[in-house]
Amino acid sequence: MLRKLFQAFRPPQHDKLPDPDAELALGALLVRVAQADRDYKLEEISLIDRILARLYQHNAIEAAKVRATCEKLHNAAPETDTFGKLIRETTNLNERLAALDALWEVVLADGNSDEGEVKIVEEARIAMGLSFNDSKAARERIQSRLEAT
Repeated sequence: MLRKLFQAFRPPQHDKLPDPDAELALGALLVRVAQADRDYKLEEISLIDRILARLYQHNAIEAAKVRATCEKLHNAAPETDTFGKLIRETTNLNERLAALDALWEVVLADGNSDEGEVKIVEEARIAMGLSFNDSKAARERIQSRLEAT
C-alpha cells in the first residue's frame, strides 16, 4: 500500500530506451569503461562527449544528449560483448579500430589504467573481432598522443 502511495507522487517513467546502434553501443561502452573504477569524473564525461562529437560529427549539445542516452543504456544494458558484437556486425574494420582507440582514450585519460577498465576493453575487443595486437597498437597510439600533449 505504501509503495502505491509513493508511486503516485513520482513522475511517470516515459523513458523508453532506443534500440542501440553502433554509435549508442560504443557510447555505452565508453560510459562503462569510465564508470568501471566507480569514479565517473566530469573530465571523463567531457571526453566521452568529445569522442562522440568527433566520431559521429555531433555538436556539443547533440553529443551530450547521445552520451546521456548511452548512460541509460549502460545502466539497463546487456553484457559488454553484446555491444561489441553489435559494433562488429554494423561497422567496417576502420570504424571498429576507431572504437577501440576511443575506449583506450577513456581508459588512459586519467593516467591510470584500472584493471576493471582494461577488462571491459578486452571483452569489447574480442566481441568486435579485433586482435590483441590491434588493442596493443591502439593503446600505444593513445599513450603517444597523450604524452605529446
